[in-house]
Amino acid sequence: MRRNLYLTLGILAVFVLTVGIMWRLMPYPRKEVDYLVIGGSATMVSMAVLFIVLINTSYKGNDIFYRRRKP
Repeated sequence: MRRNLYLTLGILAVFVLTVGIMWRLMPYPRKEVDYLVIGGSATMVSMAVLFIVLINTSYKGNDIFYRRRKP
């Protein structure tokens, strides 16, 4: 249970950090599309980090993406 809490807080921190970076990179007169790009980028980065963390911790093994057939 504690591991899930740390994972959730970590992904939330990555999301907030990405939003902060994108917020600074976008020019000031922001339009609605700019906010969409910021949110979409932050979501994509957060999900990529989550995928990498889960693959490297929970699903260790040789057959993550494919399984070898027995001869």
